[in-house]
Amino acid sequence: MFSGIIEELGAVVSLNKAGAVSKLLILAPRTAADVRPGQSVCVSGACLTAVEIKKDLLCFEVMQETLKRTNLGLLKRTDKVNLEKALRATGGIEGHFVTGHVDGTGVIGKRQSKGGDIVIEVKTALEQILRYVALKGSVALEGVSLTVSAQEGNSFCVNLIPYTLKNTTLGLKREGSIVNIECDILAKYADKSLSLDKGPCASRLTPSFLKEQGFI
Repeated sequence: MFSGIIEELGAVVSLNKAGAVSKLLILAPRTAADVRPGQSVCVSGACLTAVEIKKDLLCFEVMQETLKRTNLGLLKRTDKVNLEKALRATGGIEGHFVTGHVDGTGVIGKRQSKGGDIVIEVKTALEQILRYVALKGSVALEGVSLTVSAQEGNSFCVNLIPYTLKNTTLGLKREGSIVNIECDILAKYADKSLSLDKGPCASRLTPSFLKEQGFI
């Protein structure tokens, strides 16, 4: 579990796609100093397991499904990636709950200045993403916790403050860039709960049942 608050910008050293499992090597001194093999790290929105630590280097194994669903397969040497270590129960929780399970990708459309902010438009045709995007709701782009500032049709917008532009990869993204998207997990469970009155898993907690039992 993560919060969408980026802790370090890492640099890609290599991505070896040979075999069923790819090997991703990232230079990240601060993160490497505080991570052990077997622990999870959110890499530009995707939860990966660190399999080896070599001084300032983090080594990850990446499944084909991850490469298919995210933009990690497009990474090249020296590319920057957003990094966040897993949340600890003793720490504060900022941003919003981010699982690191990317729902799909989108493409950056318009990028405009608005006061001191930059407003970026994200386009996606994926229904499994659009159904959970709501005005003022939470969304994670490249692992960054953001608030939806506008939504229409197959696109939505988020506002980026100068700090976010400087300290995450979103400041490097331009029109046409592909970004990882994770919808709010709470929205997914709410949607699932509301649909339980349909199909073979229908809930017995219907208005008529509650009335029969004297609750309403």
